Amino acid sequence: MKHATVDEYIAAFPPDVRAILRKIRATIRKAAPRAQERISYGVPSFTQDGNLVYYAAFKNHIGLYPPLRADAKLRAEVSKYANAKGNLTFPLAEPIPYALIGRIVKARARENRSIADARRKKR
Repeated sequence: MKHATVDEYIAAFPPDVRAILRKIRATIRKAAPRAQERISYGVPSFTQDGNLVYYAAFKNHIGLYPPLRADAKLRAEVSKYANAKGNLTFPLAEPIPYALIGRIVKARARENRSIADARRKKR
């Protein structure tokens, strides 16, 4: 089912999953207060100097995309959640690592800022 807004997307899930999605949303907003929120590819996303992060609920996990590139230390820390493509899956049967999600968003924002700055310098 397609959702026009993030609120509609979140409302489509059972109460326990809605609570997790709301907390992830708040965590992302806190970590990247300048980011713009929207639905993209059918799931909630944030943009800031490019695509920042997408998150989605599934039957047994929450997915967080895209994978980290630049921060090797943080990549190692999230490796237990990474799938074959490097995207992250947080099992619903385990506590969701909200603080870690905040750090991931901050790292993605730094990556995006670095890329945007490099593009501006080329012009």
